[in-house]
Amino acid sequence: MTGTKVDLNGILVLGAGQLGMTVLRALAPRLQAAKHTLTVLIAPAVLDAPSGQDAANLAELCKLGVETIGHDLAADEQSLAGLFRRFRTIVNCTGFVVGPGTQLRITRAALAAGVKRYFPWQFGVDYDVVGRGSGQPVFDEQYEVRELLRGQSGTEWVIVSTGMFTSFLFEPAFDVVNLQRGTVHGLGSWDTRVTVTTPEDVGKLTTEILLAKPRIADQVVYVAGDTISYGHLAEVVERVTGRAFEKVEWTLGKLRADLAAAPDDVMTRYRAAFALGDGMWWEKSTTYNERQGFRTVDVEEYLRARLS
Repeated sequence: MTGTKVDLNGILVLGAGQLGMTVLRALAPRLQAAKHTLTVLIAPAVLDAPSGQDAANLAELCKLGVETIGHDLAADEQSLAGLFRRFRTIVNCTGFVVGPGTQLRITRAALAAGVKRYFPWQFGVDYDVVGRGSGQPVFDEQYEVRELLRGQSGTEWVIVSTGMFTSFLFEPAFDVVNLQRGTVHGLGSWDTRVTVTTPEDVGKLTTEILLAKPRIADQVVYVAGDTISYGHLAEVVERVTGRAFEKVEWTLGKLRADLAAAPDDVMTRYRAAFALGDGMWWEKSTTYNERQGFRTVDVEEYLRARLS
């Protein structure tokens, strides 16, 4: 369903971590200009005794004019629903901060509260294509969240599919690109593709999608900073760094064997998942940002900025 009016009153962002802060930075000035309020939910422990980064984030939120409230996301659904009833729109930027079941519990609370519009934590891969039984419990839960949302009509929902955060390609623990060791691993095959987007672009595009007219509702919106094969990724890394990298293909069979040997290792699970290909990428030319003319940062631009 779509409409022509975007209701800006009563927007609650859940979480002020890496993604939450990028959404708040993009959204706050737009709402402030329209004289509407924006609130962020933060863990009470962070408000009571913020660390260095948390303190910096809280100071920035104050400057942005964002209101803060403390509430524990591990609370029961009834408690969360009671809080959510105060807001018309919820943008969920929490991840799985309090363990498995987090996203199902938050989603059920949002539906029970009767919020008008809900952006779930689905900033990732295409869980419709991945489906159930991927070997990723987190992916299974995300698929169930979609089923919950589609099985009701009282709350409009918007899913923003972003692919992997671009920086994750260069995370040493993930071990696709290890800049220090000078290695690149192709997951599945060198032709396997992956869609990636920077958190900053996710924040900007989520804001554009939230405020779009006519209103976007009850659909999955795809965005992308880049869609790239692991083979092309290796070429980009060598070109940008000016170095030769050791390139090793990790086949799906090898990665599944690794997963069987260490089924509880998170990074082993992710490597096996992102070797599948299906559901992990979409053509950038078909994305919301490309259709609407919003510029995004690709892998090469990201890496040049990171190394500069």
